[in-house]
Amino acid sequence: MSAIETVGVIGAGQMGSGIAHVCALSGITVHMCDVSEDRLKAAVATIEKNLARQVSRGKVAEADAKAAVARIHISTEYAPFNACDFVVEAATENEKIKLEIFKKLVPFLNPTAMVASNTSSISITRLAASTDRPGRFIGMHFMNPVPVMQLVELIRGIATEEDTFQSVRQLAVRLGKTTAVSEDFPAFIVNRILVPMINEAVYTLYEGVGNVEAIDTALKLGANHPMGPLELADFIGLDTCLAIMQVLHDGLADSKYRPCPLLVKYVEAGWLGRKSGRGFYDYRGEKPVPTR
Repeated sequence: MSAIETVGVIGAGQMGSGIAHVCALSGITVHMCDVSEDRLKAAVATIEKNLARQVSRGKVAEADAKAAVARIHISTEYAPFNACDFVVEAATENEKIKLEIFKKLVPFLNPTAMVASNTSSISITRLAASTDRPGRFIGMHFMNPVPVMQLVELIRGIATEEDTFQSVRQLAVRLGKTTAVSEDFPAFIVNRILVPMINEAVYTLYEGVGNVEAIDTALKLGANHPMGPLELADFIGLDTCLAIMQVLHDGLADSKYRPCPLLVKYVEAGWLGRKSGRGFYDYRGEKPVPTR
């Protein structure tokens, strides 16, 4: 197996900062890149805050938290990725954007570097084919929030080599994660099951079967879910939920994956959930209030 000691992270959003957090805490040097320096600084501030929370709960020693922050290097340029053994892309769930990122990334990589996408639904084989190293490309799908959630889905593209797979699986173990191996089908395992459930909850709302509060209460108390499906959709981001449903609908050509028109309408309105302040709940007051 190829040793992974230096990791590059493309994207300083919720997923990218979470990946940087767990890698740095595991003793790995991290180079995190984004188009905006402000986003990078905000990501480091978030990591520091989350590490401080872990220290206060006795899960991480204060010295380890400080050492982890010191291992994170930020840049708006791709040049630092030349030093990386492994680079994971954690940009928005949009294939066009991801392909553009890989096009820019490849010239900066050393010949043996491995690449992963944190995509939650897009074909790993197709993304890999856009690079100069499909054999050293893999899907590594972390769950949100990364420092808390234990699962990592590993997805081999058709060309992914065994050494790449084993090296990345070993990395996941080093990060304290449990892996589930998925075939390269649209949305893999978790989102193939989870997001259609969310879409069905939106249909239930759209058709007037129940309001937001009734639907979420029913699933929390009736199915023992820790979070209702509409609350969860807001947490994930309604634009991400819609993108995954579109990948499922296009990739599997089955009408059961048709995105609910109400989900489309919310996204068109810019009501994307927690990150925009409004989704199926309005988060602009002291506590979330259902919008329907």
